[in-house]
Amino acid sequence: MEPLTYKNRDNPPCARGTSVIVPLGSRKVKAVVLGFSKPSGEYELKPIETTDPSRPALPDRFIRWAQWLSKYYLHPIGQVINSAFPPLKRLEKERASKKSPVVPQVETSSPPDLTEGQKSCYQNISSEQGFNVHLLHGVTGSGKTEVYLHLIEDVLQQGQQALVLVPEISLTPQLIARFSARFPDQVAVIHSHLTSREKTNQWWEVVEGNKKILVGARSAMFCPLDNLGLIVIDEEHEPSFKQEEKLKYHARDAAVMLAKIHDCPIVLGSATPSLESWHNAQLGKYKLHQMKNRVSERKMPEITVVDMRQKRRDQKREKNENTTIKESDLPFWLSEELFEKMKHTYEQGEQTALFLNRRGVAQTTQCSSCGYVYECPNCAISLTLHGKRDLVCHYCNYTDRLGDVCPQCHEGDVTPLGLGTELVESDIQKLFPDAVVARADRDEIQNREDLEDLILRMETGQIQFLIGTQMIAKGLDFPFLRLVGMVMADVGFNLPDFRTSERSFQLLTQVAGRSGRHGEKIGQVVIQTYNPEHVSITFTQQNDYEGFAEHELQLRQELHYPPFGRLASLRIQGMHHDRVERASDTLQRRAMHLKEIMPEYDDVSVLGPTPSPIAKLRGKFRYLLLLKGPNAHVINQYCRQLVATTKWAGTGVKIQVDIDPLNML
Repeated sequence: MEPLTYKNRDNPPCARGTSVIVPLGSRKVKAVVLGFSKPSGEYELKPIETTDPSRPALPDRFIRWAQWLSKYYLHPIGQVINSAFPPLKRLEKERASKKSPVVPQVETSSPPDLTEGQKSCYQNISSEQGFNVHLLHGVTGSGKTEVYLHLIEDVLQQGQQALVLVPEISLTPQLIARFSARFPDQVAVIHSHLTSREKTNQWWEVVEGNKKILVGARSAMFCPLDNLGLIVIDEEHEPSFKQEEKLKYHARDAAVMLAKIHDCPIVLGSATPSLESWHNAQLGKYKLHQMKNRVSERKMPEITVVDMRQKRRDQKREKNENTTIKESDLPFWLSEELFEKMKHTYEQGEQTALFLNRRGVAQTTQCSSCGYVYECPNCAISLTLHGKRDLVCHYCNYTDRLGDVCPQCHEGDVTPLGLGTELVESDIQKLFPDAVVARADRDEIQNREDLEDLILRMETGQIQFLIGTQMIAKGLDFPFLRLVGMVMADVGFNLPDFRTSERSFQLLTQVAGRSGRHGEKIGQVVIQTYNPEHVSITFTQQNDYEGFAEHELQLRQELHYPPFGRLASLRIQGMHHDRVERASDTLQRRAMHLKEIMPEYDDVSVLGPTPSPIAKLRGKFRYLLLLKGPNAHVINQYCRQLVATTKWAGTGVKIQVDIDPLNML
C-alpha cells in the first residue's frame, strides 16, 4: 500500500515525522507524516484530524531509513513505520517501577587492560571518523566484547548513543550484566522475551534519552534513535538476523544503511564472518581488523574427530564374534573416545557440554512392518517423539500420541528412529547416575527465568553435564566447562541449500569455542561424524576460517551465488494445491516474458518453480521460484515489476517476495 495524501492542518501545520489521526473510510486511524506535495486539484483531499500526542515525532533520519527498507525489501511503508512504536501506550512511571528490572543491578566494574590485539583493533577503529563498516574478525575467546565496550565508552563521552545488536539466542543475562556493570544506569534492553509493558518502558527510556546504550535483538533497531554514534552487530554471521515473516529484512544489512544515514561507524564482529562480509572486506568495502589469539594467552581447544562409521563396523564385528567389550555397552550414538574424555572430565570436577541440534527423544518413528511414519497433517514433516509417547510437530505444534501398534497396518511395532536431546540426557544419566545432568533446549528453557537459573547453576559448578541445542552454542561463557562433545555433527550437512557448508562450519566452530575459555588447561572438543572428510569438519579441526572462506568462495563464484550475485525468492502458497501450482506456473511465464521484452534483465536467471523442500507448512502448500541476478539493483527492479500486481494469482494464493533470502526451505 502506497502512502495516502491528506490536507495538512492549518494551525499549526504538521511537520515531517509527526504522528497524527486521519480519517480512513469510516474509521479514524493513526498515521505518520512522511512528506509534502502540492495538491493537483484532481481530487478533494480529506484533512488531518489532529496530531497524536501519545506518540513522539519520528526523527527525519529514521524516516529516511524506513523508506529505504520499504523500497529495498518491497514492503508497505506503513507497516515499516508502525514497527517504530512500542506495543502499549506510555506507562505511568510508578506502575512501571513495580516490575522486576529488565537490566540487572550489578556491581560496577572497571575496564581490564586490553591485549595487544584488542588495543590495535580498538585504536584502528576509533581513529576513523564518520561512516565506515569495520569487520572485527576474532577467534572465539579473543575478547571482541571488550573492544565493543571501549568503543561505546568513547561514544558516550561525546554525548551520543550506541546501538548493540546480538542474536536473540545470545542475548543472555551474562551479556546484559556485563554491559550494565561497565555502564550503570545507561543500558536499555529490547528483545522478544520481554512483556509488552517492559518493551514499552525500555523504548521510552531510550527515546527520551535516559539511557544511552540500547542492547537488543534485531527488532531493537526500530527504536527511533536520533543521536547515534556507533552501531555494533555481534555474531554478524548469525542467520537469525534475517527476519523470515512479514518484513523480510536482514538486520546486518539494514544496520549498515542506518549507520550510513547517521554518518557513524558500524562494527560487525564474529569469529566466523559471513562470506558476504568477508568478501566485502577483501574488496576493501569493509575495513578488516583481526584478533588471532585468545585473551591471557589461552590456547585454542584441541579438537578430536571421531569417525562413527568405524564404531558401526566394530559393533557389527562384536555381534558376529559374540564379544563384549566396553564399546558395545555404550549407547549407539556415543563413541568410546568421547565417553573416556567425559569420564575423565567428570572425575576432575569439571563440566561437559554435549551439543545436538535436535530436540526430543527421536527424530521420527517408523512401523517395523509397513514402514508407516507419523507425519503432521498440517506440514510435510514427520513428528518428533518427546518422552515415551508424545509426538510433536516443531513447526506448527500439532501433537499426537504414539500408539502400541501401527495405525496403518495394525500389526507392526512403531520404532523410534534417530536421536534427540531428551534421549542423550537420559543415556548420560544412566552412565553417570550420581552426576547432575541438565538440558538446554526450547522444551526446557521457556522463559528468561529458566535461562538465568541454568546459567547460575553452570557458573557455580552445580551441573556436571549440559546437553543442548544451538542454545548452548552462542554467547555463553562458563568457567568450569572443559569438554565439548558434538554428538552428531552431520545434522544439516545435506540440506538443499548452497549455504549448508558455511552454516555447518560456523556452528561447529562456535560450539567448539565454548571450551577452555578460563584457566590454564586446554579445552577439549570431540566431533562425532559419519563424514569426517566434509570441508566443514576439516577446516573446523584446523581452526582455519580463512582457508574455509577461500575454498567456499571459489565454489560460489563458479555458480554466481552470493556474494558474486544476488538472489530473490518468490514463495507461492495457499490452502489449495491446484491453485498454488497453477499460480506458480503463471508466475514463471510472466517472469520469462519480462526477460523477453526488457533487455536489461538478460542476466537474470529464473529457476523453478518447484515445490519447496518443505512442501506443506501449517496447512499451506508451498512452491518456490528463485531469481538470480548480477546485482541488487537489477534483482530489486525485476521483482518490483514482476509482482506489481498479484490479482492474477487467484483467490487464496499469496506471493511473498524475499530479497537476499537465507532460508530456502
